[in-house]
Amino acid sequence: MAMNVNRRNKYITIAVVLLIGLAFVAKFSGPSVLRLYVESGIGNCRTIPILCMAPTEEITKPQVNQGYIQGLLPYRSPKMNIDIPRDFSVYEELLKKVYYKKIKRPHREPVIYLVHKTPNFFIDLFPNVKKQGILDNYAFLRRVMYAQLKDIEDLTDAFFIIMKGIFIPDLGDQKNVIMAQFSLGNKRGFINYNLGSQDNYFDCNVLDRQDNFFKVYIKDRGATLDLDKVLAIISTVDSAKGQYRR
Repeated sequence: MAMNVNRRNKYITIAVVLLIGLAFVAKFSGPSVLRLYVESGIGNCRTIPILCMAPTEEITKPQVNQGYIQGLLPYRSPKMNIDIPRDFSVYEELLKKVYYKKIKRPHREPVIYLVHKTPNFFIDLFPNVKKQGILDNYAFLRRVMYAQLKDIEDLTDAFFIIMKGIFIPDLGDQKNVIMAQFSLGNKRGFINYNLGSQDNYFDCNVLDRQDNFFKVYIKDRGATLDLDKVLAIISTVDSAKGQYRR
């Protein structure tokens, strides 16, 4: 996935170093020292505001514009299906599909990045979280999105703050980001978005009833989309169930 690879790799490297030292700090120091340790590694509320934010909006049963969906174009891959707007390049891990004419385009092209993970992916990746009652992808993502620096009391809290720094991609000026949780038909999840005058950013974390996880990250260069359109887009996402549907 190509969403700001340098930033992601930097966070992963920092996370590995932090996690090695976290156990020692958590064992021999109190929560205040643990918070300072994490801040020294990844940043604080001033440098990375998202670490001190949590979902403040709840989007329940929104009206999806079916007419808008009919104007979207199908993206089909061996892992997932979704309908997307014209004039966007789509990246799914190592796959790329371009939805515009083959003409020279500016560097600031609108792009959509896609990731699909199977049920229990995060629990299998970090099995220790089961001891905290986190038993599926949705519970893991919820803990990530609600994690805040001020709430760090133990090693588990620190772990999820670090995951939050890694998991949420570039959203422009984070001071303007809105974090929301949503339910949409047979899907639920979390959307972090920033609506600007020139560009919009949407970080959509979608889970279906089978606990399949989809990340739909949109860099909307030119601010052509709004939240209603993005909700319509993510309403079309589903798992290809091992079949490449055309």
